[in-house]
Amino acid sequence: MPVEAEKLELEELDKTLLNRDKPKPQSKYERIFQPCIAELVGTTFFVFIGCVSVIENVEAAGRLQPALVHGLAVAVLVACMAEISGSHFNPPFTIAIWLCGGMQLTMVVPYLISQLIGGVLGAAMSKVMTSDENYANATGAAFAVLKSDEQLGKVVFAEMAMTCLVTLVVLMGAVNGKSKSPMVPFMVGCTVIVNILAGGDVSGTCLNPARAFGPALVANHWTYHWVYWVGPLGGGLVAAALMRLLLGDEKLRVVMK
Repeated sequence: MPVEAEKLELEELDKTLLNRDKPKPQSKYERIFQPCIAELVGTTFFVFIGCVSVIENVEAAGRLQPALVHGLAVAVLVACMAEISGSHFNPPFTIAIWLCGGMQLTMVVPYLISQLIGGVLGAAMSKVMTSDENYANATGAAFAVLKSDEQLGKVVFAEMAMTCLVTLVVLMGAVNGKSKSPMVPFMVGCTVIVNILAGGDVSGTCLNPARAFGPALVANHWTYHWVYWVGPLGGGLVAAALMRLLLGDEKLRVVMK
C-alpha cells in the first residue's frame, strides 16, 4: 500500500507540473478585442507620426525625413505589438496574411475597420498638432503627387510593385515557416525607408490605404484617391500569390509540393 500511495502521489505531482507548464487559454478579450485595439492604436500612431513628418517636412531634408520617420515608426510599432495583433497596420498586409493562412477569416474585417479608423484618428491628430499654414501647404499629408491622367499607369504600377515588395518581406519574415525571422520589425522598417526614397517622387509611396484614407478624409482631398487603394491592394495580392505558388514552404505552397 505505501508503494501504491507513493506512485499515486508522484502521478498527481506530474499532472500538477504538466498543468502548470501549459499556457493558459486566452480570454475572449485577448483573442478578439485586444488585437483590434492594438491595430487601431498602432495604425493611429503610425499615420499620426507619418503625416506630421510630411506636413512639417524641412525642405532641405527632402524625402529623407518622411522616409526615416515612416520606416522607424513601423519598426518600433511592429516590435511593440507583434505579440498582440501581429502588427499589420495595413489592409494589404492583413488580406495577404489571411490568404497565406496566417490569421482567421473572422478577424479580417475587424482588423480592416480598426486600421481605417486608426488612419482617420492619426490624420486628425496631425491636424491638431501642426500649423494651419503647413497643413494647408501639404494638403494634410494626403497624397497629391498625381496631377494628371498621363501619370496614372506609372503611379499605379509603382504602388503595386513597392507594396508587393514590403508585403513579401512581411510574409517571408512572419508567416512562412522556412524563413521566419525575429528581425521582421527591422526588415519591414528598412523596406519602407528604401521604398519612400526610391519612389516618393513618382507616387508619394503610400503602400497603405489606411495611410491614404485618413488624411484624405480629414483634409477632404479625394483627387485620384482610388489609386492608393488599387495599387497597394493589387501589390498585396501579387505577394500572396507569389508565396502560395512559388516562394512559400511546403506547408504554404498549394502547388509543386
